[in-house]
Parts: sequence; structure tokens; C-alpha cells
Amino acid sequence: MTAPRPADPPSEDLSRLAVLHGVATSYSPSPDRSVAASATAVTLTLAALGVDASTPGAVRAALAARERELGERLLPPTVVGWSGSPPAALAVLPEGTRLRIDTEQGESRAEADGLPPGVHRLTVTTPDDRTATAHLIVAPPRLPTPAGRSHGLLVQLYSLLSRRSWGMGDLGDLAELAGWAGRSLGAGFVQVNPLHAAVPGAPTDPSPYRPSSRRFPDPVHLRIEDVPEAAYVEDPERLRVLLERAGRLREAVLHKGALIDRDAVWELKREALELLGEVPLGPGRRAAYCDFLAEQGQALEDHATWCALAEVHGSDWHRWPTGLRDPRSAETTQARNGLMDRVDFWSRLAWLTDTQLTAAQRAGLEAGMPVGIVHDLAVGVHPGGADAWAQQEHFAAGMSVGAPPDAFNARGQDWGLPPWRPDRLAESGYAPFRELLRALFRYAGALRIDHVMGLFRLWWVPQGHPPTEGTYVRYDAEAMLAVLVLEASRAGALVIGEDLGTVEPGVREALRERGVLGTSVLWFERDWDGDGRPLPPDRWRADCLATATTHDLPSTAARLTGEHVELRDSLGLLTRPLEEERAEAAADAGEWLSLLSRLGLLHGTGGGGDTSSEEAQIQAVHRFLLRTPARMVGVWLPDCVGDRRPQNLPGTWDQYPNWRLPIADPQGRPVTLEDLAASPRLHALMEVLREGGA
Repeated sequence: MTAPRPADPPSEDLSRLAVLHGVATSYSPSPDRSVAASATAVTLTLAALGVDASTPGAVRAALAARERELGERLLPPTVVGWSGSPPAALAVLPEGTRLRIDTEQGESRAEADGLPPGVHRLTVTTPDDRTATAHLIVAPPRLPTPAGRSHGLLVQLYSLLSRRSWGMGDLGDLAELAGWAGRSLGAGFVQVNPLHAAVPGAPTDPSPYRPSSRRFPDPVHLRIEDVPEAAYVEDPERLRVLLERAGRLREAVLHKGALIDRDAVWELKREALELLGEVPLGPGRRAAYCDFLAEQGQALEDHATWCALAEVHGSDWHRWPTGLRDPRSAETTQARNGLMDRVDFWSRLAWLTDTQLTAAQRAGLEAGMPVGIVHDLAVGVHPGGADAWAQQEHFAAGMSVGAPPDAFNARGQDWGLPPWRPDRLAESGYAPFRELLRALFRYAGALRIDHVMGLFRLWWVPQGHPPTEGTYVRYDAEAMLAVLVLEASRAGALVIGEDLGTVEPGVREALRERGVLGTSVLWFERDWDGDGRPLPPDRWRADCLATATTHDLPSTAARLTGEHVELRDSLGLLTRPLEEERAEAAADAGEWLSLLSRLGLLHGTGGGGDTSSEEAQIQAVHRFLLRTPARMVGVWLPDCVGDRRPQNLPGTWDQYPNWRLPIADPQGRPVTLEDLAASPRLHALMEVLREGGA
């Protein structure tokens, strides 16, 4: 059998054209290997950027046009300056060029020195009367370093059921967790999964990482009883019946082995919220709602309009009547006017959810947390959802974000998320990114950015092609970082970048320079440039959130016992013989346990001397994390009670109940928030954190 012929590489002209538009013509799956992108991938990617490269003649014409444009351009569409340093783009302007800067604060200036942080309008006029305008982003040089070390909890909110939640964890549970963890455990933060609005319709994709909108939260997380209007519904009997049905959902998960059913929860909550929507708002509540509408403006109107239209036409806007596919069309305006009651309903839900998110953050801060809630920003949005409809000019049509083939996945990955167009972002002064961050920082003490490497480049996969037929597209990382630092500093918030896996050289250094913390997971921290052994604690980086595991990885108990190998084997996910996988997992855990023992971190539990118990080993793992210089140390909440199961098992869909499991004990019995608060095992582990790992 002959090997498949490699795809044709780009021609010299096509390669030059690609580079000028930030499209890569090769990638490196490992430091010693380079793989050429196919001409097809490059051509289709350029087409998504509005560049015709379909024929040699078209390539030559596009290349000449691009070179001419860059040669004549005085300024790029967006210029970046850091407080205290003049923008580099100004240094290459002709001598004698006059500046006019209209600041965000309403001032007009003739020089770039001493500009306040913000997004300003820059106009330049050369001595020969050529003019150009650009957005000028001025940001502080870096985010402040966190004051002191803090430890906190990591949790998938849906998995945290209390005896009051409606079949999945909600924002009332989050506020309770934050208040309790801050006061009783000395925790500095609680990190949750993305709470972005999901694409409606049953069955809903349960993954929180493929939302309809990243700009607005999902009302499925609302605690209905905490909405003030719940006390004044006209038909309290209907609400009582809904509460009883919600109780049955909760009991099914907690006591009958049922999975978390987001769709069933939403069906009940939506009916309840329709009831609450009939209650007139009091004067103060009405004023607060009107303020929210004014603050959110067009973005909220678009989101609520999409939700209302989706109720009528389905949740994929590509299948809507032609006129409704354009958010600015006359047909859409007419439809919005006809659905104004539904638009108001969805707008009100966004406000209610924002209010409860703000209350959860306030609960954490009032409990003494220096950070509070750490929210999670997914890497992208669903192609048929609200953001992709409302901001479609900023997304690359026919493209999806993914990952190239590597040592762990020879076929690459396609995540089904449309990427932002870097050219359109620059032309808008990065308005969509700024608005997104501003929305999240309303109620976040810190923001975790999933796949933070995407601020620098993303792997674009053309629709209908395998992930191997993709290529990298570069973003203006300096501008993306400037926007991130600007908005985070305005909010007084921290930023944590999820920088796990293959990371382009220089990315971690650039993030650290701007005060963005990284993510370090114990099992991955080895001396990869040396003997490959576990990295001693004093060699870990300080500017990071250090954890033992994440939602995509085995729990610490499963890792230590090797149970994660058995799980993957039972699902047919192993790529090597079972015994080989078992041996490698045992050797990996053994090396770490040996290091923990040598460092004197393995103590007996319950006053005994047995250091081989699982509980003692999990405590030792966290003592180790405290020995590192990491500024933040996170504890996976299921680890506190010995949960065996990962919340998400990459590579599976229906084979495993991803995103649908409640927190459970070692036997798989669900553990409520109230049970967690009373758990001796949890308190013993968290005492390790409070004592600083002694």
C-alpha cells in the first residue's frame, strides 16, 4: 500500500502573499520538525480574509495590491502604546508629521506623551499633506502582581448541587460556596467553568466551551427563588408545582444515579421565569433594569433579538429566512418590533443573571477573598449562535478553530468554532474583544482565558476539510494584550492564561511581561530539557496558577491509583496495549510519590503514620504545590472528597457523560454543597493549604 501523496506546497508568490496577511505556510509540531501547509489550505484561508488567490494571476494581482497598500500606508488601522512609552508606529512617520489625538476622555492633544489609558483616535498629517487615521490603544505596561499568595477552589458550577438547586448547581450555590470558602477555609478565590449563554434547543450541547454567546451569561444558572419578583407571582401555586418538579430532578441526581439534565432544568426554570416576567418591576428595580439596558446597548439588543428569533426559526441563523440572517436588515428590524415582548424577556433574563453573578462576586469579597470569582473565557462561539450572527463581519466565514496534528493527536483537532478575522479586529480598534472583556469583568475578580495562545495565532481549518488541511493565522498579539491589560486594569482584575500543551516560543515570556499569569499542572511539570523527571518545587515559575488537575484531566485520586487508564481502556480510547499504559501510569505516579517522600511531604492522616493512604498522598500533592513559588494555588473541589471521575474525557461524546456529573465521593455517591461543608476529608485537605503546607 502506497503512502498518500503530500499536498502541494504554496508557490513562492502565494507564500509571500500569505505572509503579508499573517497566514503561515508551515508549522512545527516539534522543535526539530517543520511541516509545510498545503496550497489549498493557504488559498482557502486567504479567501476567508477576502483575498482572491484562486489562480496564479489572482495571486500576482493580490500580492501587488498588498505590497502597494503596505508601502503607501502611514499607519496601521490600530496603533498600540504603553503608558510611559510612545507608540512605535509613530517613530517611522516622516519628520515634521503633525499629530492630533482625540482621547477617550474627550480631550484633543497634539502629542503622544503622557496619554491616559484608553482607546483614542489618532490623526496624522505629513508635511506633504497626506493624512491617515487610526485607533490608538494606550494601556498600562503590565497588570499588577497579585498581593501575596492565595489558594482557592476550582469547580464546574453545574456539578455543585445543594439541597436548594434545581437539578444542577446555580448562582445561589456559587454565592454560598464563595461565602463559606472565604470565611471558613481562608480561600482567596473560586474558579468556575464558562457560564456563557448556551445555544438553545434540546438536546443542548452540554459543553460550556461552545456557547452561543460569550458576551452574555446563561440564565439556566439563575437561582429562581433569589429573584425578588418570585415573591409576587400572580399564581403562586404554579410556582410551587415547579419547585416540586425541580426537587424531583435534584433528588434523581443526588439519590437515584441520574445524570445532570441541563435541558430538563432549563425547561422548568424557563417556565418559572415566564411567570416572574409577568410581575411588574418596582420603581427601583425598573430604574436598575433601564440602566442595564442603556449600558449594554446594541450588544444586548442583538443578543435578545437572536434569542427571540431562535424561538421562532430555530437556533441556527444560517437556516433563517434570508432577510433575518443580517442583524442590520429592515426585515430583522421589523421582526424585532413584532417580537418586542420576547426581546424584553430575554433582555431581562440577561439582567437577572448579571445581577446574581455580581452578588456571587460580592459574597466572595465580603467573605475576605482578595480575588473572588475567577470566570472562564471560552476560546470561541458556536457558528450558529448569537455572537456569530450579531458580529458576523468579524468572523471568518467557512473557517473553524482547531489544532494541528501533533504527537498526541495525529489527525489534529477541529473545535467547530469560527475564528475572529484579525484584519476586521484591527479595523474596529478591537471593539468586539474590548466589549467582551468589559462584559466579563463586570462580575469577575479574575479571568481565566482558555487557550490563551489564541491571542497570538490560531489554527484555521477550512470547512469540509480535515484538521490536517489547516494552517495558522497570526493575530496582532501586542494589540490583543494591550486591550486585555487595559480592560483588566480598569476592573482591578487578574488574568490567568491557560497555556498548557504546545506553546509557540516567546508566548509565555510575552504574557509574563504583561502580568498575565500562566497555568501549571503538577503532572506536566517535568524537566523536559533535562532528565525528564518531576520538576522540583523551587524550579516552578512564580507567575502562575498551580493545580494538581483540571476539568479535562483525571482526578488526583484516579491519577495516583491508575484508574484513569482503566476508564480509557473500557471506552476503547487507548492507542497502546493496556499493560504498557498501566506501567507508564504507575511509573509516572511512582516518580511523583518518591519525590514527595524525599521532600518530607507525605504525612500520615488522622494522626496515624500510614503515608500510603490515598488521602495522605493527595494532601502531599498539595503540600508540594505550596512549596512552589506559584502566586495562586488551586484545589480541584472534587479532589477534596476523593471523586474518581473526570468531568470531561477528551475524545469521547456519547461514550462518557461529559459535563453531566455531580461531585461525588470515592464510591460515586453524589456529594451536596452542604455535605462538602461538613466533610472532615475536605477540611483536612484545606487545612494543609491554610497552614501553608507545613
